[in-house]
Amino acid sequence: MAANATAVPQAYQAYTSAAVPDWLNKGDNAWQMTSATLVGLQSVPGLVLLYGGIVKKKWAVNSAFMALYAFAAVVLCWVIWAYKMSFGEKLLPLWGKAGPALGQKFLIKQAALPSTVHHFHDGTVETAAATPYYPMASMVWFQCVFAAITLILLAGSLLGRMNIKAWMMFVPLWLTFSYTVGAFSLWGGGFLFHWGVIDYSGGYVIHLSSGIAGITAAYWVGPRTKVDRERFPPNNVLLMLAGAGLLWMGWAGFNGGDPYSANIDSSMAVLNTNICAATSLLVWTWLDVIFFNKPSVIGAVQGMITGLVCITPGAGVVQGWAAIIMGILSGSIPWFTMMILHKKWWLLQTIDDTLGVFHTHAVAGYLGGILTGLFAEPVLCSLFLPVTNSRGGVYGGVGGMQILKQIVGGGFIIGWNVVVTSIICVLIGFVVPLRMPEEELLIGDDAVHGEEAYALWGDGEKYDSTKHGGASDEQTPQQNVSTGATQVV
Repeated sequence: MAANATAVPQAYQAYTSAAVPDWLNKGDNAWQMTSATLVGLQSVPGLVLLYGGIVKKKWAVNSAFMALYAFAAVVLCWVIWAYKMSFGEKLLPLWGKAGPALGQKFLIKQAALPSTVHHFHDGTVETAAATPYYPMASMVWFQCVFAAITLILLAGSLLGRMNIKAWMMFVPLWLTFSYTVGAFSLWGGGFLFHWGVIDYSGGYVIHLSSGIAGITAAYWVGPRTKVDRERFPPNNVLLMLAGAGLLWMGWAGFNGGDPYSANIDSSMAVLNTNICAATSLLVWTWLDVIFFNKPSVIGAVQGMITGLVCITPGAGVVQGWAAIIMGILSGSIPWFTMMILHKKWWLLQTIDDTLGVFHTHAVAGYLGGILTGLFAEPVLCSLFLPVTNSRGGVYGGVGGMQILKQIVGGGFIIGWNVVVTSIICVLIGFVVPLRMPEEELLIGDDAVHGEEAYALWGDGEKYDSTKHGGASDEQTPQQNVSTGATQVV
């Protein structure tokens, strides 16, 4: 009877099937695949909808398509060469060795990040390499959707004028020469990882890099038309909100999946994410009401995003009260840079950053990284970081050094992205123009894609059944190709 009481339930017993090896934790694997799917949904359809709704009507299709194309292109590049450049064997202190992640033997073995084993100064192992309890296939896909959303966020700076052919070239080049460097340096076992820079889930790798690369690429591509810069109203605020909602809820996978396990740190990260996002949204909205006398829906979405971005580098290593402070600062500092500083600084006025990605991602991401260096809690750090005894500045000891590490780590990401993004844009410019021709800029989607987002009365569809009668099976409305009008035949 005692034996029965202590017996392992059948569902948790080891199976002889090769599909369920001894090292596989089904809960961790299920959560990792769910997290990856949530992050994927942030991009498709999340940012596809957000971009399609927040821009001027004539750019709705083009903006949504830039996001969709980037997602698909990154997936293919990732599995052919970029994953191992980001998380494989070390080639350089900032780069892994390129190679495919496509073979069955590689993808079904236990996940491992070989370059993440961390040593003491005397050469002994301080922290073993990360070996999550699920297959490499889950790890490859989880990291892939992070790479994809980075390119899509970057695209927000370039909407409304970038040549789609130039964008098609830009995506694989930037992924290869910029994203993989940041990912390996901070996550995959590069020099910043081993130095102890904290980037829990991409405040630097994803948000700081996309914001800096976005404004850099915007400089090289050039501005939108004068008319579009002066008036660029969203064509569908409700569609934008639907995309924003997917972005917010999907962040549970974004930050909750980064411990590589369904553990207590994952739960902490998800809760902190929502605390900071909600606080930031409220603070941004309050500032809009105080200074402009009305709440802005677009402003609320911007505040939501800055809160999500700011908490990302420290989601699982700060306490809940720190998440509130980070939300207050992420709802106010990026608000100030976007609403006040942007209008006064000639450099920001010169560069046309369509959706203000510099403010919502670069400023908020760097702010979050520095605040992580201030508030990182020692016990939570021990659950996640390879460098033992890590802590934020408010906890004394080596905490002051952690703030310095965060500043230097962010500085490296900024410098690398400015230089590499500039080189990529200049090289592409030798092959195809970075900016659309003026005739396409004046017309928009119809000229670029031959498609428009909406067929509204008086704007495409001309047939009015209330005036001309209902159409029977023999009498149906068809569009006259030459005039765009609909006639009954």
